[in-house]
Amino acid sequence: MEKKNVHLEEQYFDVILSKTENGIRKVPIADKVLPFYKAWYESSDCEYLLHTDDNKKFTYRNYKDSYWTPLIENLGMEHNPHDTRHTCISMLAEAHVDPTMIKKIVGHSGAMSLTEKVYTHLDIQSLVEAINKI
Repeated sequence: MEKKNVHLEEQYFDVILSKTENGIRKVPIADKVLPFYKAWYESSDCEYLLHTDDNKKFTYRNYKDSYWTPLIENLGMEHNPHDTRHTCISMLAEAHVDPTMIKKIVGHSGAMSLTEKVYTHLDIQSLVEAINKI
């Protein structure tokens, strides 16, 4: 993710590349993790928020091989990073976040009804408030 797509003051980042059109969206940054985003942002002059030691783009494969797999193996668990998405959705639902809001946060706009798509314009502050419920 390029720093130009991270908006710390407004607490969101833009997903500009996705497998589907619905995946392109604004993703709220929760208060709990905002300090990490700020530290990453300010840690170097590299154009990428997260990057390799030689300032190249930090890829999913870099993350999975360097961090995810060793941690999960050490904990004796069997999960993949995508499982965290399911956990997030479940936690938002348990926190009674509106289903339309959940769909907007996770990029499931394709599952939205026509009414939700046409008449629901959720501002980023509403999305931040929703993600802060978990």
